[in-house]
Amino acid sequence: MSSTRDETQYFAEPAAVKVWIEDRTVFIELTDRRIIGFPADRFKILHNATDEQLRDVKLRLNGYALRWEELDEDLTVPGIVAGNFQL
Repeated sequence: MSSTRDETQYFAEPAAVKVWIEDRTVFIELTDRRIIGFPADRFKILHNATDEQLRDVKLRLNGYALRWEELDEDLTVPGIVAGNFQL
């Protein structure tokens, strides 16, 4: 009798547990405790936002998205981690 082992690996997309802004840099802390930061100016809408508008960011979709309600802007955490920037 032989047995085989399923070698399939499952990868979960990254999600954030925290988001904050420092000096027009957006930081996210991921579920695996990594911290990633990127300049807000890499995105057209965020580039034109005031500092106050930029700070008004919320985590949505169980940490898979960032939302700026007043700016009507959404960014996905997997896209940020992959380095998908507009500018």
